[in-house]
Amino acid sequence: MGDIVGLVLPFFGMILLGYVVARITRQPVEALGWLNTFIIYIALPALFFKLVAKTPIEQLTRVDFILANISATYLVFALIFAVGLWLRRATIGEATIQGLAAAYGNIGYMGPGLALLAFGEPAAVPVALVFCFENMLHFMVAPALMAVAGGEKQPAIPIAGGVLRKIVTHPFIIATAAGFVAAFAGYEPPAPLQRLIDYLAQAAAPCALFAMGVTLALRPLKRVPVEIGYIVPAKLLLLPVTMYLVLGFAGNFDPVWVFTAVLLAALPTATNVFVIGQQYGVWQERASATILITTVLSVATVTILLYLIKSGLLAGDPFP
Repeated sequence: MGDIVGLVLPFFGMILLGYVVARITRQPVEALGWLNTFIIYIALPALFFKLVAKTPIEQLTRVDFILANISATYLVFALIFAVGLWLRRATIGEATIQGLAAAYGNIGYMGPGLALLAFGEPAAVPVALVFCFENMLHFMVAPALMAVAGGEKQPAIPIAGGVLRKIVTHPFIIATAAGFVAAFAGYEPPAPLQRLIDYLAQAAAPCALFAMGVTLALRPLKRVPVEIGYIVPAKLLLLPVTMYLVLGFAGNFDPVWVFTAVLLAALPTATNVFVIGQQYGVWQERASATILITTVLSVATVTILLYLIKSGLLAGDPFP
């Protein structure tokens, strides 16, 4: 257990440092802008390119893994969407944000650093696949459902064009696509360029985690919504369990791939859920509360999950 604590303490410690520093210095939210720009446009893309480019191309085309991962994620999304819509009498827009709060984990900021720390470089490919395809689907589902709800006033074709543009121009997607091309062509960057990529990639996790802590401090918890009672267990418990079982049913995957997908599923709600809620003016304050609560509780749930994995109590294949 000491090894597990040693693994997660620096990780969540960076989030805590960001939170504490933000509360002490009282900088405005705009002060975070350039750090976020560095993380989103430089550091994390460098990390994704580095990981994917070094991977054998046959591992990058595991459609069965991609479909299983997306199926598990959207089973939970559909459940929470339905609960919000029919039991809580929420609007379609509100139910959409609730579903994303339960299914959209912090796979960009937290995922790569924690998975690589826990499982090493073999986790790189499943991390990249989960990130790319889940984000693409989230980017499509959110505006599509908001359009149905009336939150989008534009015609369907401009909406679809905007969604496609967001997908193909996202820095993470571009970097991953470049990594696919490099892996397919067997391209190796010159040594000076490779050192720059390595240097930037090493900065990705600490900067992203620090920024996440600052963001949590700048969005204080004002009230605890009733929906937290079912969204938090769905995000931190139901989604990783569903992911584990669906991957077991879908095929015989490498245990590292299974554990990586389950770990990513167990991460707290992504800050992008708040951004989407803010964009459409729907459920934004409660989305912020969900992010804060799931992040705090995930210190315990992620630690327990890693203990189960590292101790061998959780098998790599649920149906041997």
